[in-house]
Amino acid sequence: MEVSGRPLIGIVGSAGAYGRWLQRFFQDRMGLQVIGHDPADVSSTGEADLVRHADVLVFSIPIRRTAAVIERYTALAAGSEAGKLWLDVTSIKSVPVDTMLRSRAEVVGLHPMTAPPKAPTLKGRVMVLCEARLDRWRTWVDRLVHALDAECVRALPEQHDRVMALVQAMVHATHLAQAGVLRGQAAQVGDLAAVMPFRSASFEMDAAVMARILSLNPAIYEDIQFGNPHAGEILRALGEQITRMASLVGDGTDAARAHFRDEFLRDNRTAMGDAALAEGNYSYERIGYLLADLAGAKALSVHLPEDRPGSLRALLDVFERHAVSLSSIHSSRTPEGDVHFRIGFDAEVDADALQRTIDDIVANQLGRVLPQGAA
Repeated sequence: MEVSGRPLIGIVGSAGAYGRWLQRFFQDRMGLQVIGHDPADVSSTGEADLVRHADVLVFSIPIRRTAAVIERYTALAAGSEAGKLWLDVTSIKSVPVDTMLRSRAEVVGLHPMTAPPKAPTLKGRVMVLCEARLDRWRTWVDRLVHALDAECVRALPEQHDRVMALVQAMVHATHLAQAGVLRGQAAQVGDLAAVMPFRSASFEMDAAVMARILSLNPAIYEDIQFGNPHAGEILRALGEQITRMASLVGDGTDAARAHFRDEFLRDNRTAMGDAALAEGNYSYERIGYLLADLAGAKALSVHLPEDRPGSLRALLDVFERHAVSLSSIHSSRTPEGDVHFRIGFDAEVDADALQRTIDDIVANQLGRVLPQGAA
């Protein structure tokens, strides 16, 4: 028997960043009522009331607390969770899924492969789905996945955690180690700001990842390393690769160069395969072109308040009317989450014509011109 009606959503960890995003998603995109509990929010629903009333219970809590919190809710539910649905959105899956399975609820583990986005859905992002015990809630979960609009990948919890040791733990560790090397070299070459004028596209991408990691909640990145049982093995393997490379470079002989070519270039190229190499190289070039466009000093960002067909065309017509040529145009989001178009120009753009274009956009209320730096 399928679930009917509009289930009440309960979020454990409702005051956290993902808890807040999920609340907006369930309310705005699915039209559902949401209640939540979080120790940081004194006005939130009590745990006993949450587990009693929520039809769908979502655990959005730190990795290190996941098992204990789910166990507490299982005890509070005392069997009343039978016929309901329990979900979690943590970055590991074996522990939360196994712990939820000790309840009588149906169980699905979710892992959105992104921090809470500024967008209202996960469009363009990956979400891993671990179906552990799913029957009468299957159709509703399908509707949830459809509404999230993510690229959905199904996996077993053990498989998920092993892959995350590579996709998350290894990647984060590599960039944190790079940040440590930069910190150690600062006395000789200066800080990151002093190094960036010498950047390659690759360094700029790596620096962006370092900044991203170090800008967000440090507890998340700590838990991804210490909470994944496979992370230690992967980090040791990574260390062995770097140690081997350093040894060959330190040797410096022709034989060492030959080993470097064989082990780190030829063998890795063969292992990746031609198709993956071509696709990855193309992705790199696209990102490189994007970075080059965004580095242009002459640019204008415009938010289109009316999301309707033809609004972008009307905006572009203004540039044509004032004979202002565009060198690039990209859609993005402001820190507040508003969609805007960043329009780039050649350095030789006529400043007066560009100003007339801006005045025209504002006067005709075609869009809101964002302050310089918001792009």
